[in-house]
Amino acid sequence: MAAPLASKAGSAGTTGKPPFPELDFRSGARVEELNKLIQEFTKHDQREYDDQRALEIHTAKDFIFSMLGMVQKLDQKLPVANEYLLLSGGVREGVVDIDLDELNVYARGTDYDMDFTLLVPALKLHDRNQPVTLDMRHSALCHSWLSLRLFDEGTISKWKDCCTIVDHINGATNYFFSPTKVADWFYDSISIVLSEIQKKPQRGMPKVEKVEKNGTIISIILGVGSSRMLYDIVPVVSFKGWPAVAQSWLMENHFWDGKITEEEVISGFYLVPACSYKGKKDNEWRLSFARSEVQLKKCISSSLMQAYQACKAIIIKLLSRPKAISPYHLRSMMLWACDRLPANYLAQEDYAAHFLLGLIDDLQHCLVNKMCPNYFIPQCNMLEHLSEETVMLHARKLSSVRSDPTEHLRTAIEHVKAANRLTLELQRRGSTTSIPSPQSDGGDTNQPDDRLAKKLQQLVTENPGKSISVFINPDDVTRPHFRIDDKFF
Repeated sequence: MAAPLASKAGSAGTTGKPPFPELDFRSGARVEELNKLIQEFTKHDQREYDDQRALEIHTAKDFIFSMLGMVQKLDQKLPVANEYLLLSGGVREGVVDIDLDELNVYARGTDYDMDFTLLVPALKLHDRNQPVTLDMRHSALCHSWLSLRLFDEGTISKWKDCCTIVDHINGATNYFFSPTKVADWFYDSISIVLSEIQKKPQRGMPKVEKVEKNGTIISIILGVGSSRMLYDIVPVVSFKGWPAVAQSWLMENHFWDGKITEEEVISGFYLVPACSYKGKKDNEWRLSFARSEVQLKKCISSSLMQAYQACKAIIIKLLSRPKAISPYHLRSMMLWACDRLPANYLAQEDYAAHFLLGLIDDLQHCLVNKMCPNYFIPQCNMLEHLSEETVMLHARKLSSVRSDPTEHLRTAIEHVKAANRLTLELQRRGSTTSIPSPQSDGGDTNQPDDRLAKKLQQLVTENPGKSISVFINPDDVTRPHFRIDDKFF
């Protein structure tokens, strides 16, 4: 905790000296200086988009959605009219709870300039009004197998080659949807489509710089004009409603009560292709509440979000070896803190330093006790599988941060500034060979494109850090359907 500010009246009445600055008791750091460093980090970490960059973002998004439309047409496995969830930040940024140990290391500035995560439903269960009961008999908490018996015969026929088969004593055959086989199919299908697209390149089409399968995630880096965009594409199973295993969570008091409706929070959830520490990779999926987290994010103060982003930048490299702590753990701790602490305290604009120090303390506490409950399913301990040696190693590393948060913040600022310099240098190099938009003929200014760029820039400016849901019809990929939180465009 920080030392309280000395009383001005007391100081003036005794020694006449000005009050002491507010200090962090543990490190001796000045709270005012920490606040300024967090503000500086935020300034360099947040990116501003001009019309050209906004249009490049749209061009890349349109390319990805068009590609997915072609994947659907390959064998009609994907739903015809699908609803994707587009999240700002890649999987490595902790936007979804997926293990990072199977992912190749990509660095902003070196490998990409902007990153996104796209959840693509391979299957949808959207006609249920009651709590969804999943088959958790074979898996750890927060995980489930998925039997295709929940679906019609046509769906089973389409997907049986992406299932593991279990024969029962009574002679019945059960097909369990396999996350690893689905990911293999998805990667192969995307590779086929991209190969076909690149045989007939069109003017202004993004350059596919990298396509890699990282565990069960497909990572694509696109070059558009002077920008490089990373898309982590995650095949998921989409559900409307709420899982029965998380039903008790709804009975508790939460920080978002009265700010958003329960219907907004429990509108749906996903199964993502990730298994538990001892789970069967071919069968086990992990519950994800990414759609709910988009809603909850609206209720978190900007100062707490700034502290979270700064803390994430500090720990993401420090705790990378061995991989045990992910930014998603930190996100969960932030949500628990929002439930634990008064809303008027968390709303203080000049408390970012307090929040940063508190998040570090929380993370260290979780490590020492080897306990980090999932926010939506608290009985699931996300650190349970770690060894004592690993948690103590990371706790000691965090202790060094807590002893000198100022220096670690300065290092984080230098890293983000270096990444931005790399991006600007690559933009300067590519400015003379900037790729025009797909609709542009390279001559006169295309007015519709200009309007779209301005509109997209306005959306980005007005909705910093928010996630975008997009409803797209593969048979008509020309019409964008943006939804930022609960607003449609």
